[in-house]
Amino acid sequence: MSFRNIAIIAHVDHGKTTLVDELLKADDNFDTRIGLQERAMDSNAQEQERGITIYSKNTGITYKGNKINIVDTPGHADFGSEVERVLRTVDSVCLVVDAYEGPMPQTKFVLKKSLELGLHPIIVINKMDKPSARAEWVVEQLFDLFVQLGANEDQCNHLYEPIYAIARDGLAWTDENPEQKDITPLLDFIMEKVEHAKNDVNAPFKMQIANLGYDNFLGRLGIGRIYQGKVKVGQEVYISDNDGTERKGKITEILTNQGLEKVKAQEALAGDIVTIAGIPDIFVGETVSSIAGSEPMPAITIDSPTLKMEFLVNNSPFAGREGKFVTSRQIRDRLEKELETNVGLKIDFDSGDNYEVAGRGELHLSVLIETMRREGYELQVWAPVVIMHEENGQKLEPVEKVTISVPSESAGSIIAELGKRKGEMTNMIDENGVTSLEFRVPTRGLLGFKSEFTTLTKGEGLLSSAFEEYAPYKGPIEKREVGSMISAEKWGTMAYSLWKLQERGPLFVEAATEVYEGMIIWEHLKGGDLAVNPCKNKQLTNVRASGSDEALKLTPPKLMTLEEAIDYIGSDEYVEVTPESIRLRKKYLTENERKKHKKQA
Repeated sequence: MSFRNIAIIAHVDHGKTTLVDELLKADDNFDTRIGLQERAMDSNAQEQERGITIYSKNTGITYKGNKINIVDTPGHADFGSEVERVLRTVDSVCLVVDAYEGPMPQTKFVLKKSLELGLHPIIVINKMDKPSARAEWVVEQLFDLFVQLGANEDQCNHLYEPIYAIARDGLAWTDENPEQKDITPLLDFIMEKVEHAKNDVNAPFKMQIANLGYDNFLGRLGIGRIYQGKVKVGQEVYISDNDGTERKGKITEILTNQGLEKVKAQEALAGDIVTIAGIPDIFVGETVSSIAGSEPMPAITIDSPTLKMEFLVNNSPFAGREGKFVTSRQIRDRLEKELETNVGLKIDFDSGDNYEVAGRGELHLSVLIETMRREGYELQVWAPVVIMHEENGQKLEPVEKVTISVPSESAGSIIAELGKRKGEMTNMIDENGVTSLEFRVPTRGLLGFKSEFTTLTKGEGLLSSAFEEYAPYKGPIEKREVGSMISAEKWGTMAYSLWKLQERGPLFVEAATEVYEGMIIWEHLKGGDLAVNPCKNKQLTNVRASGSDEALKLTPPKLMTLEEAIDYIGSDEYVEVTPESIRLRKKYLTENERKKHKKQA
């Protein structure tokens, strides 16, 4: 049996996970009686809810007697560390591009990593059923992008023989045979264009760990490609870490990918991507070999984080009410566990009970916080801060390439808003009432912008961004022009008070919600913070007058999601995260404390 290893890469929502579904159905061993659920590879609860891929996952199909290992990768740049690891295990990538949108910022990110490793991308132009599909234009844009990224002539060759697809319907075809429309033309193209993996089974066994997993019975699992030789269950091996230090271990279980299942095997051969068990301290990037003193594989490099947040123990008046894990030690243990698999994170444990967690972006960090919340953890997080660099005495900050598509009537307000945030417009195209904009914006300028963007475009805009480079610091940026209304009392909110106060700004809480002093309950549209009493009820008397019994009409509150709360808070505010609630609060709860620290600042 020969092996072909391929990763599916694409921008968010260009259809790669749907394409993987159809490839799974083309497996020689696929049981049509059992079927397959939609977006089967997105098995994580957050992936299903958000509609995006967060974690790289391996699968394998048998086609015409050959095994094709497929890696489904995230499309969002925040999870780039997932992509960077697995690209080392494959022989080619399948680049899926929307037939109308073409290459987007995050397409550039994953494609750049692939080209740097010398991989030859196969181009799949998806969503050809769109009335606005423009395949020739997409190929032209891809050619420009390949040249910009320094692709060589061989890597550009597949641009002139793309595969056209409607992944949702399981259809793919080529220019040579446009009549055959099922998924097999793509599989035949992979078999023809992707060289089968080298499988010298007589050489000493060697593999590199690209991903980690965990099983309640088998313990920690290492996932990677076997580059040479073969391995058997019960075999003793040598593990070399990234520093060259060597230790011994023993393989207790080997699992290979077959569809959505991991199947036990007694032996695995070079060229296959497998999962091994029995090494409790295995880590990403380590080399596993059958002989002592074997030269380790090149280290897997991960781009540095661009944002950091402080995680700390919840010390609000409602602390400990809703969470199972609330202490500093429990939070630290959970973060240490996360570091074992989430190699894109960096965590500073040396600052007492406050842990500085650095990641690739707001989404990367918010997924971790949401995961901890669902597991029963209770904590507070501070506003995200951009990680600055310094070179030759010059202060540098991360800059992102932002692509925006909005109705033409909204374009002016978007340009003005990003101008305030030190954004530089690099391109503008107006077609059929839709304006496409490209900007270079400091990462600081995008903090808190997504909710503003939704409001300015009435939910009709599309925005995507990806890290581009470190550039000279562009000066201060005002994150928020509005202030906060802060509860001055601890009690349940009253409809009467909310009705009187709602004209000052949008509500964040409903009537009969328990609040505490220092908790943020509204925006204050006139700017500056304002302490109010949301717990005051109407004074009742036995005297009635015309108009005294007006109906209370409350505007529905703006109940914030975790991402919106993180976007909103300022430098003197926290988001309180519990399994049941997300609350915003001031760092200093009482008015006196806030005044005191403001004077000291």
